[in-house]
Amino acid sequence: MMSLFLIPLRPPAVALLVNAGLPTFRSQAFPSSREGGGVLPGRHSLFAESKGIHTLSIRKSRELPFACFYDTKKDLDNGLADKQLGVNWPILSRWDVPWEWQTVLFSMIACGASFALTGLVEAIALPYLGFQGEVSLDQKAVILFAGQFAVTASVLGVLYGITNTFRPFPNDIFRYDLKEPFDLQNGWLLWAGVGLFGAVIAIALVGFLLNIMNSEQPQRETDALIRLLPLIGSSSISTTCLVGITGVLAPLLEETVFRGFLMVSLTKWFPTPVSVLLSAAVFALAHLTPGEFPQLFVLGTALGFSYAQTRNLLTPITIHAFWNSGVILLLTFLQLQGYDIRELLQTS
Repeated sequence: MMSLFLIPLRPPAVALLVNAGLPTFRSQAFPSSREGGGVLPGRHSLFAESKGIHTLSIRKSRELPFACFYDTKKDLDNGLADKQLGVNWPILSRWDVPWEWQTVLFSMIACGASFALTGLVEAIALPYLGFQGEVSLDQKAVILFAGQFAVTASVLGVLYGITNTFRPFPNDIFRYDLKEPFDLQNGWLLWAGVGLFGAVIAIALVGFLLNIMNSEQPQRETDALIRLLPLIGSSSISTTCLVGITGVLAPLLEETVFRGFLMVSLTKWFPTPVSVLLSAAVFALAHLTPGEFPQLFVLGTALGFSYAQTRNLLTPITIHAFWNSGVILLLTFLQLQGYDIRELLQTS
């Protein structure tokens, strides 16, 4: 009677194993509630064994399609195809910025304070160095060069000192690389030429539109270039100092701060084109020449996009250097030819 009672209660999977002569797991028996006692084999263990077999089969059936239908090589091929089609344009890519907004704000304030304090220290120190009263044009040029050198060293020292805690930087942050100057995608000299040409055309167009819109010429007496006019063409020493200031020191300082740090940092929160425009606006405002804001903004935009293309600070530095020193050399040539360069600048 006991065997007749148990056989119908076996699940099909367990019954199949028993009939095949394979061992099965059984839980401990527990007393029957029927009169007469006896031991009733645990039915729960049979169902648990059946459930375990069923779960194993489901797991295997789920793993096989995943292994068969996921093709990583296809994804890699698609990524390469996107690059070949130009989907991942360097000019639109963001930088991997290691610092947060607190570092950006503190660094820009520290750079501004360093700039102001260096100029103040220079003004206080000059009388003690024997430069009192009237000085010659050559002496003035040397003083300006020394002052610009001190400002550049001070500001960049502060900037690198603050960001030094985040080293090692990604390869495209604070990068000055002379390699492959004419590479089609990121050649720094090639794209410097493209950026300079674009900047000249854009600034000329902006100047033309401003002349049409404004009947009165903007006052340019506060322009830094106006203050340098007495030095232009006065001697070879003055010209060399001016080219060193405008063609080397100023581009190195301004491009490292406004493009290499500020613009790169902004890409952490904004798309790269927006970061280019924001940094160009700050760059134009920092010159404290409201009448020149449109031209400086356009120049800063060209510098930013050129830098975004190559990820090499030599690109905007070269554009900036040719722009500044080119103006100085052109004005020097016109001065030597007898032209009144002050009048030319006022009417330009």
